[in-house]
Amino acid sequence: MTALELEQPTEPGGPHPGKGVLRRHPTAAAALACLASFTAFWIAQRLAHVTMIDLMVYRAEGLTVRNGESLYDMVATSAHLPNTYPPFAALLFTPLTLLGVPAMRTLATAGNLLLLVAVVDLSLRLAGRPRRLPRPAATLAVSALLVWCEPVWTTLRYGQINLLLTALVLWDLTRRDAQRLAGIGIGIAAGIKLTPALFAVFLAVAGAVRAGQRLRSGAGLRAAWNPWLRQAAVATATFLATALLSALALPRDSHRFWTGIVFSADRVGEVEITANQSLRGALARLLHTHDPGASWAVLAGLTALAGLALAAGALLRGPAASPADGGRAWAAVACAATALLISPVSWSHHWVWCVPMLVLLGSEALDRTGTGARRWWVTTVTLGLLFCSFALWWVPHRWHQHQELHQNGIQMLLSDVYPLAGLAVLALAGARLWRANRSPATRD
Repeated sequence: MTALELEQPTEPGGPHPGKGVLRRHPTAAAALACLASFTAFWIAQRLAHVTMIDLMVYRAEGLTVRNGESLYDMVATSAHLPNTYPPFAALLFTPLTLLGVPAMRTLATAGNLLLLVAVVDLSLRLAGRPRRLPRPAATLAVSALLVWCEPVWTTLRYGQINLLLTALVLWDLTRRDAQRLAGIGIGIAAGIKLTPALFAVFLAVAGAVRAGQRLRSGAGLRAAWNPWLRQAAVATATFLATALLSALALPRDSHRFWTGIVFSADRVGEVEITANQSLRGALARLLHTHDPGASWAVLAGLTALAGLALAAGALLRGPAASPADGGRAWAAVACAATALLISPVSWSHHWVWCVPMLVLLGSEALDRTGTGARRWWVTTVTLGLLFCSFALWWVPHRWHQHQELHQNGIQMLLSDVYPLAGLAVLALAGARLWRANRSPATRD
């Protein structure tokens, strides 16, 4: 039973004693379920002999900083992986060098599980849930389920930082408009990994539209300055501060990154590999080519425009006073899907944004009854199964073997499940926005 299902009313004194326990002690029951699920997950990861290879790269970056060597000449692990992040990330990774490898791996796993709980809690808050169940109970119950999604599994398998970045962005988006420092989380996330910067762009677009509306109404320049513009400005200033700090601490590496490495998208790996769940990777597999070239640039540009328009439109449609509304939640997931789709490389573990996506879809189902509820539940379960299926790994794949260039139609569908899911989320956001603009009172 999920936390979202637990929100639905139950009849007292039912024939199943377990239901009474859940009603009387929902948080304790959810905590036990979460502990059992996380324990099974931890054991499964150890039995799978996960390498946490990306965590080892992070540690190597920290050692490189400490030793005063070149960040972008280093390679780490037996796979000879290079550093692809901005130099600010390497500064943050330096404390990893103070730990032994076993302790570092244990702390990284425990930390990522705690971050998953934080991401679930923030996602529920953004969607305005729960309404009847205690928040800790809902958070723990949903975490117990979503830990088994492939992006979450792979994030912990590699020791990645995706859950941290998602938590930073969601923390910002759940702040109330009166909080003047909202935006710092997005700025720090963008300083570590550039993709979250799209959230600052979307806030700036929505803020500019709102400013234009107020100016046209004769409100004046002072009233035109709104919380979304302020949040975008704070995010931008924070990002620039991370770049300045890096330039002061690592001037040579900073110059090299911002004048060269940042434009080398192919540095991170082969475009067509099935782990690349971006539009560029999907297009490379579809066209059987290593480089989809201008066709990808055009597709990515159109997707960026459409996605930003949908995200800004959803934000503008939602109530301005509170972050706990459907409009802001749809804006967040639409922007996240857009960022993942248009990025040159979006590894499968980058799609931990499936957590707020699934929470939001489940929330939409709970808001409806009858046929409308059934449609939303089918959508939620279908996308949930896609993210838990590991379907992209069912196709032939091997690093440097280029097997993905010879896929048939079924294999291409399986290896493109996340881009298809991202496009589906954008389509749902568009349909919801169109219906809201056409008939604000309609809920299907």
